[in-house]
Amino acid sequence: MCAMLNLARRKGIPIINIALTHPSSFTTSASDANAIVHILASSHNFAEATFLAKQRLQNSREPRTLLFQSLNRASLTPRACGVLVLAFCQLGLVHEALWIYKILSSLPPLQPCNALLHGLVKTQRFDSAWELYGDMVSRGFSPTVVTYGILMQCCCAQGDFSNARKVFDEMLERGIEPNVVVYTILIRVFCNEGRMGEAEGVFGRMRESGAAMPNLYTYKTLMDGYCKMGDVKRVFDLYCDMLKRGLRPDVVTFTTLIDVLCKVGDLKAARNCFAYMAKFDVAPNVHAYNSLIDGYCKVGNLPEAMRLWVEMERCGIFPDVFTYNIFIKGLCDLGRLEEAKGLMEKMDKVGVLANSVTYNVVIDGCCKTGDMEKAIEVCSQMTERKIEPNVITFSTLIDGFCKKGNVNAVMGLYMEMVIKGIVPDVVTYTALIDGHCKVGNTKEALRLHKEMLDAGLTPNVFTVSCVIDGLLKDGRTYEAIKLFLEKTGGGCPGGKMDSGFCSPNSVMYAILIQGLCKDGRIFKAAKFFAEMRWNGFKPDMQVYVTMLQAHFRSKHMLDVMMLHVDMLKMGVIGNSSIYRVLSRGYRENGYLKSAHMCSEHLKECGIQFPESGG
Repeated sequence: MCAMLNLARRKGIPIINIALTHPSSFTTSASDANAIVHILASSHNFAEATFLAKQRLQNSREPRTLLFQSLNRASLTPRACGVLVLAFCQLGLVHEALWIYKILSSLPPLQPCNALLHGLVKTQRFDSAWELYGDMVSRGFSPTVVTYGILMQCCCAQGDFSNARKVFDEMLERGIEPNVVVYTILIRVFCNEGRMGEAEGVFGRMRESGAAMPNLYTYKTLMDGYCKMGDVKRVFDLYCDMLKRGLRPDVVTFTTLIDVLCKVGDLKAARNCFAYMAKFDVAPNVHAYNSLIDGYCKVGNLPEAMRLWVEMERCGIFPDVFTYNIFIKGLCDLGRLEEAKGLMEKMDKVGVLANSVTYNVVIDGCCKTGDMEKAIEVCSQMTERKIEPNVITFSTLIDGFCKKGNVNAVMGLYMEMVIKGIVPDVVTYTALIDGHCKVGNTKEALRLHKEMLDAGLTPNVFTVSCVIDGLLKDGRTYEAIKLFLEKTGGGCPGGKMDSGFCSPNSVMYAILIQGLCKDGRIFKAAKFFAEMRWNGFKPDMQVYVTMLQAHFRSKHMLDVMMLHVDMLKMGVIGNSSIYRVLSRGYRENGYLKSAHMCSEHLKECGIQFPESGG
């Protein structure tokens, strides 16, 4: 074998040609394999050496342990070992590649080092990847732009986006110019954090530099970021820019376009976009169908979603677990739980394995209908299938029992979470706080709120609304107002807010206004009502009724009339409940003409209302 290789080398015949024309020549013993690696490693031809090593490993009938024993006995150079590391990585045998690296006393060449790092990241052995990188650097390894790209991918896969930025900054400090891969990873980091302005900044820097022009993947990454934000205009602007630059969209690009259109409810445009794929000879896949099916399910149009399902199967594309989960959620949202459970049973029959999302969706459907017994039954089925309940499962059950006022069941589930080592998230704490507030246990609700803060979790707008509601029901109005101002940045000069603040929503305003009116603090309530309107929120009927009743009790007739005008402007006035309040309030305050007009309107609606008396 070695003689054949030396002869080929002297005559200038590429050894890869021999491997391709006489593959049987290379299915030899481990000692011959070592000889091949030694000869080719010394020739500085990594491509040929790696090809031969891969072929030997694939064709070998010997146990791999014998090969390792042979390698361990041989005095292999770092370069020869590098060939094997590269070969193992390309075959997906990362554990074996790492073993080869560890028997080396000195560092193998750059390419195998990067390949091994990439292999560890790809197989999600993140701690091993960082440990390996540290060892490489200690041996004098000089990272390249490829190395930094792999490290940033590792950070992203771990969800550690702040560390990804640090890695990028370190690369710049070393004077290494980012390539298109690294820039695109950084854009993905900013998109995942919702920092679209910074993502755009990186995108602009790429285009200005000219050295790393955005490719299709860069555009898809930025488009996906804007899709998550629901910014249709920017998504399509990027799509048009991409076409102008000669980049052809693929199925992922079209899926992003369909997804963003479905998010904003423009299903007609989404369907047109789906059909437009054919113009670019792009065939839809299961993900594209799932996006469109999800859009129809979210608006409750299950018949159209089912037509797409049938069309998909007719095209030879079979539904996956995501398709089933989308449909099951659509059925649960419409209260069609039996059909949802029937679809789960069908999954078993066709060999599609239900996952935690499937069970959580059905549990949520049971909780929304108040059938907690059924919810627990589904949870039991989940554990029987060896699928462990997660934080979403527990949060959903806790919220369901909270709405039923069953605090004992709630605390039982909470303790089970703690025992199982499942860390409660913001949703869990919000459900717990809401449950305790609803039964008047404000003290426990505030304790849980403090526990949440101590755990480093930031309350969201729903959490704060629940605490405010509890404080108001407990008669602690001052504390409720103080918390509202603290959490919404109302007391901050210039309205500057840090990460501990949340933007108030219509629910939070409604809770505060109704609580203040009930406590007789109409002026404070009116102030927050005005702020609510100024911030662009539309009060619901209950808020208007509460404000009207409070103004009528205080005989603030001018305020009543102003509210009346505001309701006309907002299109709320058509409600019979409001006309009842107006008719009675005007009559009790001596505004008989206005009271009569309201009564007449009620009669037109077929509702009789007494002109006098209680």
